[in-house]
Amino acid sequence: MASRRVLSGLRAVRQPLPPLLLLLLLGPWAVAGHAGKYSREKNEPAPPSKREPAAEFRMEKLNQLWEKAQRLNLPPLKLSDLHTDLKIQERDEFKWKKLKAEGLDEDGEEEAKLVRSLSVILAKYGLDGRKDSRVVSSNFVDHGPDDESLEDPRLEKLWHKAKTSGKFSSEELDKLWRELQHHKEKVQEYHALLETLRGPGESHENAIGPVDLSGVQAEALASRHAELKDRLRSIGQGFDRLRRVSHQGYGAETEFMEPRVLDLWDMAKSANFTEKELESFREELKHFEVKIEKHNHYQKQLEISHQKLKHVESFGDQEHIARNKERYAMLEEKTKELGYKVKKHTQDLSSRISRARHNEL
Repeated sequence: MASRRVLSGLRAVRQPLPPLLLLLLLGPWAVAGHAGKYSREKNEPAPPSKREPAAEFRMEKLNQLWEKAQRLNLPPLKLSDLHTDLKIQERDEFKWKKLKAEGLDEDGEEEAKLVRSLSVILAKYGLDGRKDSRVVSSNFVDHGPDDESLEDPRLEKLWHKAKTSGKFSSEELDKLWRELQHHKEKVQEYHALLETLRGPGESHENAIGPVDLSGVQAEALASRHAELKDRLRSIGQGFDRLRRVSHQGYGAETEFMEPRVLDLWDMAKSANFTEKELESFREELKHFEVKIEKHNHYQKQLEISHQKLKHVESFGDQEHIARNKERYAMLEEKTKELGYKVKKHTQDLSSRISRARHNEL
C-alpha cells in the first residue's frame, strides 16, 4: 500500500501544472515576459502624436501661393484680401471639377476662366514674379492720400480738383479717395485680365475684322470678349461718375457711400430691370452696404491690432505679447470670414446684373 501511494505521488509530480497556477507560482516575472498581444501596451491606443497645423486651403497650389505671400510680408489687409480671393478661387475650382466629371465643360471655357482668374490674382498681389507697382498695398486704412499715388494722371487730376474746390467735407474727401482707389484697382484687374488673354495663339483677341473660328472657339471667344466688355463698361461708368462728383461734389441725393455698392447701383440702373426689380435690388444693396461697413470696421481693427502687436513685441512682456497675438488672430479670422462673404455677395449681385443686361432674367 505504501509503495502504491509513493508511485501515485510521483505520477502527480510528473503531470504539468495548470497554466493559471503556474503563473501564480512564478509571480510577476512570468506576466512581464509572456504578456504578448494581450498586454496593456499592445491594446491601449498610443498617445496621439503632435498634429501639424491644418492647411489654410484644400488645394496644394493655393497653399503654396498663400505661403509665398506670407514670405513677401504683405500688409495684413492685403493678406486678408488675398485670402478671400483664394477662397473664391478654390470654391470655383471645385465647382468646375464637378462640372467636368459630369461632362459639362466640353469646350474648356470654364477651365479657361479659372486660369484667367488665377492669373489676375497672381498679378494683383505681385505673386507672378514680376516687379510691378501693383504689389504696393492699396488699402485706404494703412495708407493715406498723402503718401500713395493713384498711378493714373486722370485720377490724380480729379483728386487734386476735388481737394482744392472747397466743395467737400473731410468725410466726403475720405469717401472720394476710397472711390478713386477702388477705380484704380478695377483698372489694374482689367489690365491683368487682358494680359492673360494675350497668350500664345490668342493674337486675334483684339482683332476688329471677322475671324474664321469653329463654332466652339467662336463661342469661347465671345464669352471672353463679353467679360472684358462688362469690366470696361463698369470702368467707363465709374470714371464718368467720379468726374461728375469731383466737379459738383456729393449731392443730397447720394444714398450709398461704399464704392462697390455705387458701382453696382450704377450698373443696375442701366440693366434691363423692371421698376419693381430695380427697387428690390436697391433694398438689397442697402443691406449689402451694411455688410461692407462691418467688414471695413474689422479691417480697421485688424490694422490697429497689427500696429499695437509690433509695438508690444518690441517693448512688452511675454504675457502682454500673448494677449495681443490672441486678439490679432481673432480679428484676422473674422476679417477673412467677412471678406469672403462680401466678395461672394458682390459676385452674386454682379451676375444678376449681367443676366438682366442680357435679357436672361
